[in-house]
Amino acid sequence: MLIYLTEYLSQFISGFAVFSYITMRTIMSVLTALILSFIIGPKIIQWLINLKIGQSIRADGPQTHLVKTGTPTMGGVMILLSVSVSVLFWGDLTNHYLLIATFTMLSFGVIGFVDDYKKVVYKDPNGMRSKTKYFWQSIVGFAVAYALYAMANVPTEMQLLIPYMKDTFIYLGSWTILVGYFVIVGSSNAVNLTDGLDGLAIMPTVMISAALGIFAYMTGHTFFADYLHLPYIPGVEELTIFCAALAGAGLGFLWFNAHPAQVFMGDVGSLAIGASLGVVAVAVKQELVFGIMAGVFVVETLSVILQVGSYKLRNGKRIFLMAPLHHHFEEKGWHESQVIIRFWIITILLVLIGLASLKLR
Repeated sequence: MLIYLTEYLSQFISGFAVFSYITMRTIMSVLTALILSFIIGPKIIQWLINLKIGQSIRADGPQTHLVKTGTPTMGGVMILLSVSVSVLFWGDLTNHYLLIATFTMLSFGVIGFVDDYKKVVYKDPNGMRSKTKYFWQSIVGFAVAYALYAMANVPTEMQLLIPYMKDTFIYLGSWTILVGYFVIVGSSNAVNLTDGLDGLAIMPTVMISAALGIFAYMTGHTFFADYLHLPYIPGVEELTIFCAALAGAGLGFLWFNAHPAQVFMGDVGSLAIGASLGVVAVAVKQELVFGIMAGVFVVETLSVILQVGSYKLRNGKRIFLMAPLHHHFEEKGWHESQVIIRFWIITILLVLIGLASLKLR
């Protein structure tokens, strides 16, 4: 919205022309989302407290988490509002990549909201039935993946980029829809599973979002895309604004979510930001690199799959002391803060490895 105002004002005051540059709008997007999170954060937390929207702790979880019972949840609303306002202010609202990413975030946010509502109103830690939740995730995931496929501007949008190899792609054609669906829905559930400790999921989200923003900018820039042998996709650079907003809102949320957390994001936040990261990765054709950078989310998901599989196939035998993986380390005696910070450090390394794919070809 403000981009149109500054374009108009630049006719009279040349200084406003600086806001036409995506780099400047990216900076403003981060700051807007961050500052807005600081402003609305305390109000949302107090609102949740007044409504008695407190977290229900699973009986089969770590006993040390029982003290967190009643902590306000659904704080992910703060993230969604901050990102939406920032995108509205600084994004090009005619850009379909930006609109699809925002739609994905809000749609998965609604699914998470319903799940959280069932948890806090009916005091059921399990929330929405898994099959029901997955059904609606699939509907939105397929719709978004198909939209990206149908609105593709160039053939490269139907390819799967093989990282660390120069000009190596797998042409997927309509299979792009299926790959996109799995990345979006899988990422949504992976972040949801990881969001079990204070700040554990949100800081990796900030780092990965920032990295994907770099990929979006490079992919949508003719010179950089050609120089780095990336698939040039015109218009996708606008997702830099979205990624910046998500990173800024994530940092703002971390202010209140850092241990000991004043608020939890809930499924309204985790499902939404997971899907957001996934749709950006699909749009910029970095699905495999995203899998590397989001390694913590991937391993957390695999730990649950392996644990459930082992329990069912090996007559109740478990691989881990508790799943997801972060609970396993808690059961081994790691303090919650140790698990969180060590997982953050691992994510930093993985993000750097992912960014290295820009040059290592």
